[in-house]
Formats: sequence, structure tokens, C-alpha cells
Amino acid sequence: MSLHPTQLHEAKIWHKTSQRQSEPSFYYFAYGSCMCPVDLKRSLGEKTHPYVVGCVKLHNYRLGFYRRSPLRNCGVLDIVPDQRSYVEGVLYQLPWRLSDRLDEREEVPRGGYRQELVEVQCGEKVYQNVRTYVVVDKLAAELAPNDWYFNVVLRGAVTCGLTSEYCWKLFEHMHKLQKGD
Repeated sequence: MSLHPTQLHEAKIWHKTSQRQSEPSFYYFAYGSCMCPVDLKRSLGEKTHPYVVGCVKLHNYRLGFYRRSPLRNCGVLDIVPDQRSYVEGVLYQLPWRLSDRLDEREEVPRGGYRQELVEVQCGEKVYQNVRTYVVVDKLAAELAPNDWYFNVVLRGAVTCGLTSEYCWKLFEHMHKLQKGD
């Protein structure tokens, strides 16, 4: 028996969804380097592609580089409230067993970031009580990312399918910071 391409696509989505729901999980909104499943795998110790739900928008926030990462020795991303803006990112449905590792990556135990629950939107579907991370002690002014961080953020944005308009906006913002404008 062969399946029509549409049926095959729907079967793959059903299989991914049923895999994600086979153990306790939580939704996670990534807007920085964690958008890149390859980079996220480095910290969590397993492939994260199967846990990608899709691209989403977080309304009434904007991105900013308001934290200096001791590990990366550069500015890293944060989200800050802004009623006139939005942030695009990647929604994951991660198993709870990865929660502590994600907190460790985000330096929660050392006061780097803290968890915050937000609402994100994918098309017409709204996801509530989605975990994301915000900087605890924000810098007064943005600090430029280094080339490595710049590239991993942009690679995640493009690879996961954020809108080209948003990817360009992200590129221009990071480039401007690096130039010192």
C-alpha cells in the first residue's frame, strides 16, 4: 500500500506528535541560540529536532542584547516588554526530563536567566503557559554579540523557518551592534 504525499506528510506529523506526547512534557519558546536544534542538542545531550513544534510569535516583546555571557564573552539575547513589537522564535515540546539541563544551559542556578511563562501564537493557534527565559540583571545598554553567537542565532532562525523579513531584521540589529552604531 502506498500513501499519497499529503497522507505521508500527515502521518509524519501524527508520528512526531504522538512521540512528543508519550512522556510528560512542557512547551519552550526559544528566541536566541536555542532556536538552533544542533546547538541545543549540545547542551541537552540528545537530538531536539523531534521536539520542534514550529515557528511562533511572542507579541508585545522585543529582542535585546542585555546580558554579557561569561561563557561566550559577548552580549546574548534577552526579551523585554514592548507593546509595539513582537519576537519570532521556535516552539519546542520538550520532555520534562530535560528541564534541569535547559535551566543549567540558561544559567538559572547562577542567576543568569529566570523562567517566565508567556503566550505564543502559531497562525491561529495560541499556546499558553509556555516557558521561556529572561535575563535577571539586565545591562543598561545592549552589548554586541560575537561572530559565533551571531552565526548560531541566525542559523537557527533561518533553519527553523522564521520569516525572511524577521531574519533580515535580526541580522541588521546584530550587525549594527557589532559595528558600534
